[in-house]
Amino acid sequence: MKRKIISINKELCTGCGECIPDCPEGALQIIEGKARLVSDLFCDGLGACIGTCPEGAITIIERDAAPYDEWAVMRTIVSQGEEVIKAHLAHLDSHDQMDLYQQAVTYLQDHDIPVPYHERGPAHSLPSSECCPGAAARSISRGHHAGASPDDAEVHSELRQWPVQLRLINPAAPCFDDADLLVSADCVPFAYAGFHADLLKGRVLIIFCPKLDADIEGYVQNMVEIFTYHTIRSITIAHMEVPCCSGLRYVVERALEEAGVEVPITEKTITIQGGVK
Repeated sequence: MKRKIISINKELCTGCGECIPDCPEGALQIIEGKARLVSDLFCDGLGACIGTCPEGAITIIERDAAPYDEWAVMRTIVSQGEEVIKAHLAHLDSHDQMDLYQQAVTYLQDHDIPVPYHERGPAHSLPSSECCPGAAARSISRGHHAGASPDDAEVHSELRQWPVQLRLINPAAPCFDDADLLVSADCVPFAYAGFHADLLKGRVLIIFCPKLDADIEGYVQNMVEIFTYHTIRSITIAHMEVPCCSGLRYVVERALEEAGVEVPITEKTITIQGGVK
């Protein structure tokens, strides 16, 4: 098959080895004083090694090559330890290679190997040419103002973590440890004035739209990972009264079933007028 893969100019390569650490997949080795691509199976063609070559000897070309094999790569990587596994996951994540990322996580789970936590890459869910620093995971501390009463002149945020969109969330993030989840449709915070005080307070937020977001199966798998990596105490599902919005519960229940866990669920239906059914 034809696909993108790296090419090394032997005349320009000095064998310095700068490219080797940036290829956790193990596709590169120094052989006879030159960097060599040792196997097409190990090269994903994403070019992490290009930026560290001081001679500009590495480029990406399109040619006939054996398909990249994520499981073959993982068999090589796991023997090198947690930091190499983490670097590989971060590499796939930052290039928005979620299919390969999921294959890598599945390999680790199938072989009872812990999935190391890493912050999601800045290009997650975006084309690799774009950059979104706002996707970096972070926890948010809340002071004594959190949960201000409706009589207070100022209303304060109850958001405890970032990001909140399910596609951007790292399922291994520590904010999910022993957490109470709020799984909310995108429109709920706009329709319901009491969203922060009544729904979000004390909970970790996940949002998505079951009608407009394309990758619902991917969302199910993201939720499966969250339920697999962490003990979740409770789940509150908040959706609009329109029929398509009930798909939130479908995703949550599918994920719980696939993860083989039981978590109590509370469901809140918000009316278009802004009330709670």
